[in-house]
Amino acid sequence: MTSTAAKTSAPVTPDVARQLYTTMVLSAACDERLRQGISRGEFAATIWPSRGQEAIPAGFGAALRSDDRLVTTYRGLHDMIGKGVPLVEVIGEVLGRRVGASRGKGGTMHITCPEAGVMLCTGIVGAGVPVAVGLALAARQEGSDRVVAVCFGDGATNTGSFHEGMNLASTWQLPVIFICQNNLFAEMTPIGETMHIDQVADRALAYAMPGFRVDGNDPEAVYHAVSEAAERGRAGGGPTLLECVTFRFKGHYAGDPQRYMPAERLAAAEAADPIPRYRRKLLETGVLSEEVLTAIDEQSKGQVDEAMNAVLAAPPPEPDELDKDFFLDMKGIPT
Repeated sequence: MTSTAAKTSAPVTPDVARQLYTTMVLSAACDERLRQGISRGEFAATIWPSRGQEAIPAGFGAALRSDDRLVTTYRGLHDMIGKGVPLVEVIGEVLGRRVGASRGKGGTMHITCPEAGVMLCTGIVGAGVPVAVGLALAARQEGSDRVVAVCFGDGATNTGSFHEGMNLASTWQLPVIFICQNNLFAEMTPIGETMHIDQVADRALAYAMPGFRVDGNDPEAVYHAVSEAAERGRAGGGPTLLECVTFRFKGHYAGDPQRYMPAERLAAAEAADPIPRYRRKLLETGVLSEEVLTAIDEQSKGQVDEAMNAVLAAPPPEPDELDKDFFLDMKGIPT
């Protein structure tokens, strides 16, 4: 079993292209609106920006079924949107309002929406991997052909939980798609200072599973790679590791001055922004017209503004929410 770059994307249908572009624009607009509100003191919140990484959830969101499961991280607002969590529930949780996915009690790090298949968002680096393995085992025991996708950064691949999860998923041949959103920095540390390998995908070799390096700024490449991994998992072919190489534009947290980031490196990454890049491709190939793309741009901004207004008008959780979704009533349960 060898690690290799994923093959070049085949053309996608106009419907898939529209979905890919819409998810990217919507994710970027949501990230931008939240950062604006935080920076100008409109509301108090903490987010870990995902700007620049939008092509990855666009790709896996279009490739996965609605009943497939997703486990992601605190830098996962774009993943939530890609998997179909309503904007009001995403923004509502970030701002601690009752309309949030977890009724305002979880915050940015702890958004879950089982209705959309989002089972866990964790603030502990690497902690989502074994949970995803458990969800895949549950799917098998239920006789379902669901697959489970789990997103994490390059830094998480240095944790014990990542390697334990990879080993178990391979040993039991579980339908897990391990998606490393490699933005080349583990918080403030460049990847070259945290591991002595050239590609995260090479780590699949130790577990005899397919491992592919994908252009994480190409939504179609991600879409095809995840589609193939999902097909393999549903057919009993076991797990896949996908290293989606991308870049993080806005630092580790909202307001991060990024003193560790070489200015020329950031400028080069921003010049290759995946959203205008994909927009140009759609225009040049004639898949979508300028009118359609402009309408998507405007509708996405309008959706974010509408969701933000609804969240800002919503109340915070009531005090009686403190003992809900937390304590188990043990009365009548045998010990």
